[in-house]
Amino acid sequence: MSALDWYLQINLKARHMRLLVTIDTYRNLTQVADVTHVTVPAVSKSLAELERGLGLTLFSRTSQGLVPTPYGDCLIRHARSMLTILHQARDELKALSSGTEGKVRIGMLPASASVLLPQALSLLKQRSPGTNVVVNEGTTASLLPELWQGHLDLVVGRLPPPDTLGSFEEMELLEEPVTLMTGRHHPLARRRTLAWSDLLPYPWILPPPGSILRDPLERALEAHDVPLTNNYIETLSIHVARAQLQISDFIAVMADTPASDSTQPLHTLPLSLPRLLRPAGVLWNRNRGLTPSAQLMVSCLEEAAQRMLTGHGASPRTVPSKTLPIG
Repeated sequence: MSALDWYLQINLKARHMRLLVTIDTYRNLTQVADVTHVTVPAVSKSLAELERGLGLTLFSRTSQGLVPTPYGDCLIRHARSMLTILHQARDELKALSSGTEGKVRIGMLPASASVLLPQALSLLKQRSPGTNVVVNEGTTASLLPELWQGHLDLVVGRLPPPDTLGSFEEMELLEEPVTLMTGRHHPLARRRTLAWSDLLPYPWILPPPGSILRDPLERALEAHDVPLTNNYIETLSIHVARAQLQISDFIAVMADTPASDSTQPLHTLPLSLPRLLRPAGVLWNRNRGLTPSAQLMVSCLEEAAQRMLTGHGASPRTVPSKTLPIG
């Protein structure tokens, strides 16, 4: 066994990993000492001992502070992953010792999971009241890195296009057509037939740049000579969009399932869009696997999708999961 093997397998401790991550975060020994409540010499000594034990230089001392070397970058990346796993193990052990059954951390793409996820959560709580859930809303760009790093167990919403790096497991759950929506009072809502040019005078509620829907939507509208004007609101919030449609003459693009709500009815314009997006579904990191609680959540998502009314424009999908390349 080499000295490096021996140190990694026998002597590397969780405190070393926390030290690496903290130094990488602050890049300054004084700040590291402040947040870890030790002295600067103690931090410097711990880092020197770690580098000596590994036989590698992990940080370069520069005028801008401590900068990770390639060895440091490698070890820091794995240290973050290992600390995440330790935190998850701690949470599961605490849950078991307190009588609860676990915790599931879910990232939600709000515009496409606002109906599916609440129904699945209701099923989860019926089956396992002691399984707790943390839900964070966000965009694909913000949630997928969290899923990759292990900070999330699942991401639920519109499945992203398979055109970037990495590997996640996906399961398609629900096919939701994308439609043009207005409030019931909108001038266009009173007309049985429409031309695309009839949309030109009205403002829009749009998904923000970088979201899954924005680029294909712009291309579809441009194909019908309906350029997006400077009069628009950008949001991923289905609640903001619905409320705005109720009180104004805006036009929004929505999946038909969340748009079909009897408490705040909207009008679907009789203009057909092409299939702009993939189905709604669930993603997880296949390299990390799923905890029992996350497996139960996936099962509840499948059942909720099956229960969704096809009359709302959503078609349940029962397809086998497959590996999807995503960064």
